Amino acid sequence: MRAVIQRVSEANVVIQQSIRASIGKGLLVLIGIEDADGDEDIGWLSGKIVNLRIFNDQNGVMNLSVKEDGGDILLVSQFTLQASTKKGNRPSYIGASKPEKAIPVYERMIGQLEKELGKKIYTGEFGADMKVSLLNDGPVTIVIDSKNRV
Repeated sequence: MRAVIQRVSEANVVIQQSIRASIGKGLLVLIGIEDADGDEDIGWLSGKIVNLRIFNDQNGVMNLSVKEDGGDILLVSQFTLQASTKKGNRPSYIGASKPEKAIPVYERMIGQLEKELGKKIYTGEFGADMKVSLLNDGPVTIVIDSKNRV
């Protein structure tokens, strides 16, 4: 499972000219799921996301997590994060899970993030054509792959 985590001042997802979800201060998390992803990946990655110390404390040092800072999370599925660009110039998405496998994993990730954050998280819509807007704060952007834990 790959995630691109962006610290934001605000972010939203629009589907068919209608706002699906919107947050203020918090994290926009783009997530790509592959067939090998399961509950261990969900638990590990959600723990990382909720506890990453990338928000400023009173001294201006990145020392607080989204949970400690009281921010929100906007989770958006993005199969293109599983792209392989090893050969040629056209990315291959063969590593991305098909919806029948990815949707249950995505839904379990939503539940796990809500459990760890202690409140509702906001989401896009799996498989939809989404317009994602954000105001990256910092900018702070972190990329994490649950298969690269060591």
